[in-house]
Amino acid sequence: MGRVTVRRRTQRVTLDSAGEPQGRSRPDTIVVEEPLELRIGSTALTVTMRTPGHDIEWLHGFLHSEGIITAARDVLTARYCAGAVMDDGTGVEVNTYNVIEVQLAPHVADPVADGRTRSFFTSSACGVCGKASIEDLDVRASYDVAGDSVRVQAGTLLALPDRLREAQSTFERTGGLHAAGLFTAEGEPVVVREDVGRHNAVDKVIGWAIQKDLLPLRGHVLQVSGRLSFELTQKAYLAGVPVLSAVSAPSSLALDTAEHAGVTLAGFVRGQSLNLYTHPERVLVASS
Repeated sequence: MGRVTVRRRTQRVTLDSAGEPQGRSRPDTIVVEEPLELRIGSTALTVTMRTPGHDIEWLHGFLHSEGIITAARDVLTARYCAGAVMDDGTGVEVNTYNVIEVQLAPHVADPVADGRTRSFFTSSACGVCGKASIEDLDVRASYDVAGDSVRVQAGTLLALPDRLREAQSTFERTGGLHAAGLFTAEGEPVVVREDVGRHNAVDKVIGWAIQKDLLPLRGHVLQVSGRLSFELTQKAYLAGVPVLSAVSAPSSLALDTAEHAGVTLAGFVRGQSLNLYTHPERVLVASS
């Protein structure tokens, strides 16, 4: 497996007491970003830029969000394979841990044969309106998220960003990673994953849950760093998550999707305040 971080020399510039810039060279810890190619059989399906680690979880989450699989049993095997040729003139391939080959179960429709190698749902928004995107979600959704009766204390939601940060070991060293964490309604962490990509972090969390046969994720909260996009909302919806919380803002299509799907969206969850955008009845607050 590739490294999650690397060390690089950097020039640190600070202002002294007189306001003059002073520079000094020092080593810095940098988060790794590398491509991961996902193959169905020997045919390339997609390439994503990610932080190495939990790649098998990621592929389960990604394939689920794209409607290719519904459970862990749909993936027979997943293995790293040789992905680069050594430059010593021997022509020998080496394992870079940046190529994964997946064999799907016989009952799973082959996305390569279906021509989906270049038309993934999460990257095909160009020319597609929001209403059509939501309708497509309804076709693939398996869980009654709107019927989830979970209730979460507002104070519990407000504590989740700090709890997420506490579990981000790599972020503490690099400051360059997004995170997604699955929590109970009482705020207890279930699993946390980090990645340079917000979508990848969520896919790793959902992929972990798929491998543990925990879907649908009723009664749970998904806390994410960054903003709330349509893609993150649809991943939560398809995994049966009733409450999605973020430290930043939602997009309009994320709101439309959550309202339609029955997902509670909380944004700007920071410090002593938060905004409830959809289905606020799940979050318990004092009446004013």
